[in-house]
Amino acid sequence: MMSAKIRSLVVLALLGALLAGCATGAAPVTGFMFTDVKGPMSAPGNANPSQVGMSSCYSLFGMVAVGDASINAASRNGNISNIHHVDFQTLGIMGVFTKFTTVVYGQ
Repeated sequence: MMSAKIRSLVVLALLGALLAGCATGAAPVTGFMFTDVKGPMSAPGNANPSQVGMSSCYSLFGMVAVGDASINAASRNGNISNIHHVDFQTLGIMGVFTKFTTVVYGQ
């Protein structure tokens, strides 16, 4: 028979394994405890963008995910009709909360 202490450790280990990486976002690198990464989705052109639009989606424990992080939503939010380039930002905290943001630059 397992003691209560060992049983608790086994349950915690199983929960940790089940939840590990549940709320992760797209990023070239991720951190288990914390992720705050920015990167390009498309290469910039020659023009200087004058406007910025953003759109985001969110995940909680990898169980619930909501939002619209599309390029269309970001360009609408920034009143952009001519896209110059697109970047992304990912913020993740201990696999519990993740926010992915699409950033559109243009005119």
